[in-house]
Amino acid sequence: MPSIPAMPNSSMPTIVPLPSEPAPQPTEPAGSTRLLLVDCPDGPGLVHLITGVLAHHGANIVINHEYVDRHAVRFFMRTEFSGGDGLDEAVERLRAALPQPANVRLGRSGAYRLAVLATREHHCLAELLVRNLYGELGASIEAVISNHPSLETLTTRFGVPFQAVPHDGMTREAHDEAVLDALEAFAPDYIVLAKYMRVLGPAFVKRYEGRILNIHHSFLPAFVGANPYRQAFERGVKIIGATAHFVTEGLDAGPIVAQAVVPVDHNDGPADMARAGRDVEKIVLAKALRLVCEDRVFLSGSRAIVFD
Repeated sequence: MPSIPAMPNSSMPTIVPLPSEPAPQPTEPAGSTRLLLVDCPDGPGLVHLITGVLAHHGANIVINHEYVDRHAVRFFMRTEFSGGDGLDEAVERLRAALPQPANVRLGRSGAYRLAVLATREHHCLAELLVRNLYGELGASIEAVISNHPSLETLTTRFGVPFQAVPHDGMTREAHDEAVLDALEAFAPDYIVLAKYMRVLGPAFVKRYEGRILNIHHSFLPAFVGANPYRQAFERGVKIIGATAHFVTEGLDAGPIVAQAVVPVDHNDGPADMARAGRDVEKIVLAKALRLVCEDRVFLSGSRAIVFD
């Protein structure tokens, strides 16, 4: 990508067109392997049963991850394999043979559709748009929807549709419905909250249950409310963090997918901490989204099982 020239003395940056040449694509041939994803009550012989069905259908296992949640007494398995035929039949055989309730499906890594909700902060959205351009998300961003128009120029510069759905004068429920109506046209598999500064109501969360990913600073619940970095500065914190989690009806209480921290010290003021926070937020959100879209995340009650 060509370097961006220095910006003039203006409050608005100069818009530099993106290069016309296609973005580099991953070297791994598309469809060279498939994924089988299983979770069910734990019991003896599950690995033997699952791998036996795959072998019966001519599949060769390349990578296998498995985990037992002893608290929930539930088994999780992510199997990458090549070859095989009659895979839909294999899935149905496993659904019938495994302890119930069982979830069995073929992964769709690289084929998921995303919609991003944002407000005014650009850092997380910009990170996702760049990674989307270069095929690094394991998914495609189909649209950005915001309750403010300020991020439209950034979004459309990357060739992604943008839609503003203002909330002024609307109840939370009415605004949620307007956003849901806007989302319908894009049929997203997952919704990403890239510093979306609105609390989603129960009806919205229910519509996309287990499919909404959020990012926030790790100070919650220690530093709740406004100005968390000012509160952190006043308490003399030594780390700045961020947490990516699934959204549930409980505020910031959903299963955690990824977290990270960076050190700070007494020389850092609130603005320095906020800058460090933005840096870690965008990296953690991008990582969590990649894990989800590569089918590496299973939900187990209030926890996320992550095969990284």
